[in-house]
Amino acid sequence: MASTPLAHHPDDSTAAQRRPGAPDSARTTPLTTHAVTALQAVRAYPSISLLACTRPGAVMHPGDVATLRTLAAQARNRLDAEHVPNARPLLDALDTMIREAAGRPADRAVALFVSAAHSRRVDLPVPVVDRCVIDPTFATRDLVRALQHTPRHTVLLLSADHARLLHGHGTVLVPAPGSAFPARRRSDGDHTGRGAERPIEFLRRVDRVLGAALRLYPMPLVLVAAEPTSGNFRRLSRNTARLAGTVKGNHLATPTETLVDLIRPVLRDYLRSRAQQALDLIEQRAAEGRVLTDIGTAWLAARWERPEMLAVEEDYFYPARLNADGDTLTPADDVDHPEVIDDAVDELIETVLSRGGWIALLPPGELPGGARLALTLRRR
Repeated sequence: MASTPLAHHPDDSTAAQRRPGAPDSARTTPLTTHAVTALQAVRAYPSISLLACTRPGAVMHPGDVATLRTLAAQARNRLDAEHVPNARPLLDALDTMIREAAGRPADRAVALFVSAAHSRRVDLPVPVVDRCVIDPTFATRDLVRALQHTPRHTVLLLSADHARLLHGHGTVLVPAPGSAFPARRRSDGDHTGRGAERPIEFLRRVDRVLGAALRLYPMPLVLVAAEPTSGNFRRLSRNTARLAGTVKGNHLATPTETLVDLIRPVLRDYLRSRAQQALDLIEQRAAEGRVLTDIGTAWLAARWERPEMLAVEEDYFYPARLNADGDTLTPADDVDHPEVIDDAVDELIETVLSRGGWIALLPPGELPGGARLALTLRRR
């Protein structure tokens, strides 16, 4: 994969002190762009990626643990067949991660990543194809897809007298930076209530500070509020042009994990409109002769042209060999061979992202002409 500089992690400074071939201690990493970029930057053979569907719950289902053990056995057999030196610490790290995963909460999928210097677990809110990938880089396509399902967004939690603002990305929700939130309706005044802030004035004040926050961090907005507050706010607000949707009810005190689950369907509906935007762009660029629909030409153009957007079917995998020129691919059936890229689509996604393009991951059959992918290009 094309790599970007590895983002610093607090424990990276200890890497030189670890014994050779021993990955750092495993930890669960929140799903964020920062985490995905850091994983994409790792280059070392072998880099082992295990991806498996899981059943959401307080602890991982025994059947899902068994799936991970099967995938780990596949990794062991492949590394043994290749006679990879120093493979034992990596396999031991995988075993440890699986044992730890067995007693921890699970989402809809899990990804385990192990290389000589890195060991990470990422829980995913979307299902995956169960697989073991061993390449010079980690398999991050499903992480990119999960981020697409939960794009960066702002969440306004609102009642008639209290407002909070959160920033969300992946499975993470954190308070928005700045001092304007949380906000409370001013209730001071004399015994008759004179001087107190009326509810409608409070909502207007919230809208003003929301507008300032969205100018600093422009993102889709999710409004979380009960009626009539929700309707009143939508009627008076000047900052709902990018309203992704609304969650009904007063959830100012709702735990973050529950909020993520409530917001997820809203973002899913919002992303359907994003997918339509990709299809409209393909139609427009096709009329201009700036769409490529096979992976060979897209692979080359992503490196030497100006990629704008890559739309790709979620289940499209393309094992291939990279030819000596570095710019062309040859399809491969012997996926386990060390010279074979397990999934060139994953590599292509990373290249487009690293060069400023955006990604649309679509269900099968939505691209025109039976294509599995479509790369649009900017004008030179």
